[in-house]
Amino acid sequence: MSAGAVCSGLFLLGMDLTVLNVAIPELQSALGSSAGQTQWIVDAYALVLGGLVLSAGGVTDRIGRRRAFLAGLVTCVFASVAGALAAVPWQLILARGAMGAGASLIMPATLSLLTTLFPERELRRRAIALWAAVGGVGGALGPVIGGWLVSHHSWRAVFWLNVPFTAAVIVLTLLVVPAPPPARTEPVDLPGTVLSATGLLALVWAIIEGPARGWTSTPVLAVSAVGAGLLASFGVWLRRAPAAMLPRHVLRRAVTVPAAALAMMSFAMFGALFVISLYLQGVLDCTPWEAGVRTLPLPGALIVGAGLAAPLTVRLTHRSVMVSGLLVTAGSFVLLSRTTAESGYPYLALVQIVAGLGAGLTAAAGTAAVMESVGEPYAGVGSAVNDASRQVGATLGVAVQGSVLATVYRDRISDALSHAGLGGLPSAARDGVVAAARAGRQATPAVRHQLLAAATDAFVAGLTRTAWVAAVVVVAGAVAVWRGLPRLPAVPASPRSERCAAQSSAP
Repeated sequence: MSAGAVCSGLFLLGMDLTVLNVAIPELQSALGSSAGQTQWIVDAYALVLGGLVLSAGGVTDRIGRRRAFLAGLVTCVFASVAGALAAVPWQLILARGAMGAGASLIMPATLSLLTTLFPERELRRRAIALWAAVGGVGGALGPVIGGWLVSHHSWRAVFWLNVPFTAAVIVLTLLVVPAPPPARTEPVDLPGTVLSATGLLALVWAIIEGPARGWTSTPVLAVSAVGAGLLASFGVWLRRAPAAMLPRHVLRRAVTVPAAALAMMSFAMFGALFVISLYLQGVLDCTPWEAGVRTLPLPGALIVGAGLAAPLTVRLTHRSVMVSGLLVTAGSFVLLSRTTAESGYPYLALVQIVAGLGAGLTAAAGTAAVMESVGEPYAGVGSAVNDASRQVGATLGVAVQGSVLATVYRDRISDALSHAGLGGLPSAARDGVVAAARAGRQATPAVRHQLLAAATDAFVAGLTRTAWVAAVVVVAGAVAVWRGLPRLPAVPASPRSERCAAQSSAP
């Protein structure tokens, strides 16, 4: 029951990350937001979450994990109400940012609470596998839930849904989740917290803005340099601080290698989910709701893969399971690279199943490797390292793969339209395959056929390129894990963990 309460908070977090995507057209019409404002309504959540999660993990260990979890949930409730009542775009942007701040407390608190509640190694691995599956399912179901709410109610229902759901998680947490004392008693590392938060915020901002402003534009390069400088200063501070937010043993290979591999896996998977959604809507002509439903094979397979990871790591090693999962995931991208306009949905469902199985194995085994390496007293900051790497990887994956797709698409479709004598079509047709499909509905049948054929060919060419980029990144992750991840020793449970486990099982 306690694991269910904790994982419910993680489901909420994953859902909030993606649920708003399908509500954008109605939201933009209702609030009259510009393209830039609309982008930040979506991205404010990911920006604040990615920037604050590392420092929030250090705070979690010091103030108490259940307390941090509840504080994040309460923050999300008030921010959701503010979002539902927003009348102008800037109010909604602030509300989404506040939701990201709450999520930055929830994410490390969930995983560190599970580590405390399940000190026995095999049970802990099963709980972590559940955690990995629930997080992925929440993100994948976000567009499905959001599409249904927008279709039957309005975009505001996306925010109102959070209120009763989060309130129920708060009550359940107070009833069934024990409150372990803070794992670390030293003062909060304020300089380290500020340096890590500002450095990551700058880095994530540059990643989000790169595709729109250009990766070599002055603002992106300047903010990237500032972020890199702040993170470098953070690294210097960690070596000198008497009570650093990230102790040295948290940054050894047993932690950093699986965390980096999880970032690479998130880079590939989130970028692929973005591209697959565009294929479903632009090539297969699905509505946003239909496209969301057709991505369900991926989270379903992810649950299976995560469930298989726990027993496999008992028989094998984290390294073997992670490498196997990454190679399976890479195979799914090889399959995706062979997608054509005639492939149809069954082939795409197969790609999702293979990708979900590999991602489930990798996420569960990699997260368990990180948490077992840091030890229970530093579970909050270990969870934050795991979460920050995955969040930055996911943001970078959508930005880079989206940028590659857009570049290839624009080059191909511009040439095709010029050769076909259709250069006078609205510029929106060059923005993407979905926009081209909409433009084609207003054209004559002959023009529509030529436009859709050109847009589909251009999109498939871009999809092929992004799939190979993702495959190369995932294979690099597999090589890094095989060469760099040591065999993990058993981590004994601390006496305080055993007492907390006894409290959680008491009637």
